Amino acid sequence: MRKDVYVLLNNIRSLHNVGSIFRTADGAGVKKIFLCGQTGYPPREEITKTAIGAEETVPWEYWIDAKECIKKLCHSDQGGGMNKKSIQLVALEQTKKSIDYRKFKSKYPICLVLGHEIDGVEHGILDLCDEAIEIPMHGKKQSLNVSVAFGIAVYSL
Repeated sequence: MRKDVYVLLNNIRSLHNVGSIFRTADGAGVKKIFLCGQTGYPPREEITKTAIGAEETVPWEYWIDAKECIKKLCHSDQGGGMNKKSIQLVALEQTKKSIDYRKFKSKYPICLVLGHEIDGVEHGILDLCDEAIEIPMHGKKQSLNVSVAFGIAVYSL
């Protein structure tokens, strides 16, 4: 059963990360993945290698411009009749205003937004999000692999 959870990937460089996100999204019951910008999309051998077929079971769309995708998602029937007031856009990103993902209260439908592995979610996209959540880091490294962070966040939703 698919949940009212959507995922937007913007400029994810690694096709293996994209495949891993597809596989986790399938397990979590994500309704749809929006692949944007430089994010690779099926069919690609590298995606299939880690997705193990989930790229064929999770609905997805490719958009050149993430902002246009967000506008369409929030102002049309793309996400099931959603509009700006009915979908919660949440960036998985460390910002000055981000909150611990464990304290976040999600509202459905929801779209989890992930960005570039090094640069994160770009500021123009962050500005369109209602909230930003982060995973607390207690070691020397201040971030996790994007597909690992996605797994933690999507299951918390």
